[in-house]
Amino acid sequence: MAAAAATALACLIGIGAAPLAQARSPGLHPETVPYVTQPGDTLYDVAQRYLGDMRHWRVLARLNRVSAPRQLRPGTSLRLPVALLRREALTARIVAMSGQVARLFGNTPPVPVVDGASFTEGDRVSTGADGFATFELVDGTHVSLPPNSTLQFGRLQRTVLTERTERIFNLQRGEVDSEVTHAKHPGDRFEIHAPSIVAGVRGTHFRVNYDASATQVEVLDGTVAVDATHGAAGHQRAGGGAADPDEAASQLVPARYGSVTRASGGVGAPVPLLTPPELVEPAKVQGAAQVAFDLTPLPGARRYRVQIARDADLLDLIREVRVDAPHATFDGIPDGTYFVRMSAIDADGLEGLPHVYAFERRQSSLMATASQVAGTRDYEFRWLANRAGVTTTHYRFVLSRHADLREPVVDTVDLSSSRIVVANLKAGTYYWTVVAEQFENGRFYETTSPVRSFTLAH
Repeated sequence: MAAAAATALACLIGIGAAPLAQARSPGLHPETVPYVTQPGDTLYDVAQRYLGDMRHWRVLARLNRVSAPRQLRPGTSLRLPVALLRREALTARIVAMSGQVARLFGNTPPVPVVDGASFTEGDRVSTGADGFATFELVDGTHVSLPPNSTLQFGRLQRTVLTERTERIFNLQRGEVDSEVTHAKHPGDRFEIHAPSIVAGVRGTHFRVNYDASATQVEVLDGTVAVDATHGAAGHQRAGGGAADPDEAASQLVPARYGSVTRASGGVGAPVPLLTPPELVEPAKVQGAAQVAFDLTPLPGARRYRVQIARDADLLDLIREVRVDAPHATFDGIPDGTYFVRMSAIDADGLEGLPHVYAFERRQSSLMATASQVAGTRDYEFRWLANRAGVTTTHYRFVLSRHADLREPVVDTVDLSSSRIVVANLKAGTYYWTVVAEQFENGRFYETTSPVRSFTLAH
């Protein structure tokens, strides 16, 4: 079983290829790519242009049996060794960021990153406790870092003529979320390396989360090959205990499944991810001082993750929180339209499938007070709707003998003033509320004050 998984892994991410050092010395039957000579070409020019080193003209001469390197007839078909083809550097550009994001240079202090900055091979980037960063590659692939994560750009290369790409990232801390554009060439490679695993794909959406005790891989779309960098099936745990039989040196993890690789063993067998939790009141306008979300409790969930972004694809993330209960709050969210992504986390730390909702943030408040008019059974009710930019507000006032406001004693609508006096009330306990009705930017909004109560003595 482990051998079969390893073979499938090699097929998926190209691990079965010869090491680079060997590939640089083509054998008798190297992999080649054709090139048709143009007017004025010499073997020296072709070697310099496509192999990156004019000294490789001798390899071309032997391989193509060319005796006159300066006299190439236009239209001649040459075979160029793939292993010697020149590789061009690719870049990854930040397309969205929020909070603390820094570029790391050895032991020197981190340097803050500016929006739109580009990164190349060898660069390292880190996000702080409030940091988010999303990078875009030239093929449209997106790589996103949530808070407290560190990523090194291990290899970003494209081979000339074949257009094969190698995109290898080293996750050194935290999490990376990758949405990979489907590969166009058989030799294309996209891999996330963590200290305990290599996760390789040819077009998919998946997450890798690493800490010292375990590495979680969660696949949302496509299939991911996960290969242990240490440990294998039959690995003996510390103290002489046998490894879990479900662990292997390699695993293929399909969509909607996850895998856990623990520091003490091999790659765990794929397990189904939790289904996404639902949002209570998905149409609710977030008008309170805090943005708050209530989730439907999900069986098997130990924690919940709630993220806020400015875009529907969740590339421009600005906030996130992990909570034990299905309730999350956020401070300091300005007015606007946002998107919330919610997922559940199981006992093994695997994050489940997400659900994304759009919501509107429109902070508003409605302050209300009531007092008895001295010497009477009259009550005066006052209120104030605090919402900048709205010139016209109408109110609805409801007074009832019941806490649920049924069978109201008073139900007055379309009030333009911010006060009302109710005369000659009978003794007893009353409940009341005020609803502010506003029309803004082509939409109708209601803000309701908390239900308050008072008791009128005999």
